[in-house]
This record gives sequence, structure tokens and C-alpha cells, in this order.
Amino acid sequence: MGLRTAHYETILEERSGEMRARVDWFEIISENFMVPGGRPLHNLDRIRRDYPMAMHGVSLSIGSSAPLDRDYLRELRQLAARVEPIFISDHLCWTGVGGRNLHDLMPLAYTEEAISHVAGRVREVQDFLGRQILLENVSSYVAFRQSTVSEWEFLCSVAEAADCFVLLDLNNIFVSAFNHGFEPLDYLQGIPAHRVRQIHLAGHERSGDIIIDTHDAPVADPVWDLYREAVMRFGDVPAMIERDDRIPPLAELLAELDCARSIAAAVGAERLAA
Repeated sequence: MGLRTAHYETILEERSGEMRARVDWFEIISENFMVPGGRPLHNLDRIRRDYPMAMHGVSLSIGSSAPLDRDYLRELRQLAARVEPIFISDHLCWTGVGGRNLHDLMPLAYTEEAISHVAGRVREVQDFLGRQILLENVSSYVAFRQSTVSEWEFLCSVAEAADCFVLLDLNNIFVSAFNHGFEPLDYLQGIPAHRVRQIHLAGHERSGDIIIDTHDAPVADPVWDLYREAVMRFGDVPAMIERDDRIPPLAELLAELDCARSIAAAVGAERLAA
């Protein structure tokens, strides 16, 4: 599950076997800990002693036309040396240009030119970090007339060209499928299983004729259904619950983790029996 400050006290107090059994690993927002010191890193170190962690970024801006931010990459590498994460991920998008960070995950046009551009930047980042990264599909609300391939074909092509992995956000697939009128299962079928290393599950909100990826609600039933299909296709891929607003007591998120674990176990049993 995502590590959030609202739960630090409970996590540190409940270092029991039961807690460890229900949370396999935490995911941190990388930028929250790319600091020289202080309480954020103190708490991170304390929790990291008990749990493996993944690092998830929001500012790599891999799709931008601006040069890669070397200072940012150095800080990211330093944090990785401290955390020793199981994964380092960011989003297949752009977040700024000309020295300005828009603090939003902006979509790309799905073209051959963009595939080549992004893949080259991913290879550069991986060389700098000394490891492969994961790219997450983002939710979107507009599309580009210039696009020549589907979103899943674009994601797959970038991952293959850059030799990186995929963080498959199932809520984002559901949101974008609704907003753009494609079938979520087509998306799953278009992604090669060997590229998928992590799954995100989150909540959303209906707003008029669109769905917005809000991360402020429980995982919706259609997303749980999509998770079941994802486990059928990709196997027992590490999955996590992502909540960024209206954060509930830890017990509610643990219940969602239990739900994900139950679905994965049921699908695993079905596959063994088949």
C-alpha cells in the first residue's frame, strides 16, 4: 500500500506479526523524501527497517521536450541508495517544460516520433540510475488528433524500445476507457505479460460525462473486476492500494489489501485447477 503520513504512527506502533502479514511492502512518493534530512527521512528509515519499499515518482517528466533534470536524477539515485527499492517508477507523461513544473500528469500524442523520443530518454535515465525503471499509464481526458496508435500500443512500444517495465494502473485504464470509449480488456490484452511488474489500484469519481482519477475513494467494483482479469493474464504481479486524499484509517486500506489478496488467491486456484 502507499505510505502516507496519516498512518506513520499506527505503522510504527503496530510492528506485530499480524501487521507484517497484511502489508508485504510500501510504496513511497519519491519527491517527498528527496530532501537533505529531517523528520521525513527519519520516519522513512524507521519504517524501511521493517518493510520493503518501492519508489514512485511524479516529476521525471519523461515525455517532455525539455532536457532531463540531472539534479533531480542525482537526488533520485541518492534516495534509491538509501531505500534499496524493489521498484523505481514514474509516469508515461510530461509534467513541465522550460523550467516550469505543472504538477500534473499531461498526456502525450501516441506517435512514432514520441515513441522514439521517450524511449531514448528512458534509456538515458536507466543508464544513469543503473537499473530498469517502470512506467505507469496515466488517466487522460483529452486525445490528440496526431495519434496514430492506441494508448496500449504506445506504452508497449516504449517499453520494448527502452527495455523498461510497466506499472499498470488499472483504475487509470478504466477511467481512460470510459472517457475515450475503448474497451479496458483490449488494453490488458495489448500489454505483454513479461513487461508488467507492478499494479496500482485506486478510486475515482464520476463528474458529468467523464470519470476523474481522484485517488480519494475506495477501489470501485469495475476496477476490482478488471484486477481479476489482470491477474488471469499477468499472474501474481505485486499490487498496491493508492490513496492520496480523504485518507481513511489504516484498517480500511488493509481491508482493501485483503480483498486484492483474496482475488489473487482465487484466480491462482482457478488457474491451478484448469
